[in-house]
Amino acid sequence: MKVIVTTGPSFEPIDEVRRLTNFSTGESGVRLSSHFAACGYDVFCLRGVGTTFPGAPENCRHVPFTTNDDLLGHLVNIGREHEIGAVFHVAALCDFKVKAVVNAEGRRLQMAKIDSRAGGLTIELEPARKIISELRGLFPNALLVGWKYELNGTRNDAVGKAWRQLRENRTDACVLNGRAYGRGFAFCSLPDAVTHIQGKEELAHSLSSWLKERKRQREKEG
Repeated sequence: MKVIVTTGPSFEPIDEVRRLTNFSTGESGVRLSSHFAACGYDVFCLRGVGTTFPGAPENCRHVPFTTNDDLLGHLVNIGREHEIGAVFHVAALCDFKVKAVVNAEGRRLQMAKIDSRAGGLTIELEPARKIISELRGLFPNALLVGWKYELNGTRNDAVGKAWRQLRENRTDACVLNGRAYGRGFAFCSLPDAVTHIQGKEELAHSLSSWLKERKRQREKEG
């Protein structure tokens, strides 16, 4: 089975030398890619260029990406050329991109490098492309797993947002973590299972077991 793992941060440019990005080392996706490859899967590891976790997963096809749109382009190309069995969308992508940079006089600045002596600036943001919402269209027959990182609210609030992600994006499962959930991870999978997972190594094994079971079920069905 061919599997895609996205990992690490994307970025959105402010100018040609400055950017918006997320805090993400890429560790979870790198570890997951390595685990799937060791289990015999053909793994495409789409890795943000800002990933800082050391080392590269062995026996994987490595594809670097920059912005959300760049990642989408790689996903489109892979989907055209390969029959993908599962996508694990671990990457920490930007929720916003720069619409305009405006100086104190209200003039938009469009230059390769904004002069640091330009004075106070206002950066106008707009929503960036949501890649998870496009996965079902790109990979209609694949198992899709999203990630949800939540800081605000209660554990129940966070779990509710994970289920909303599944419904809105027609994915099969969601991995939830962050301060709102607490230590470890929640693995929310259709139809209504929520499994607590202690750490990243256990998470990789749990996802591998889930994938194997879902693959077995599909083969039985048809």
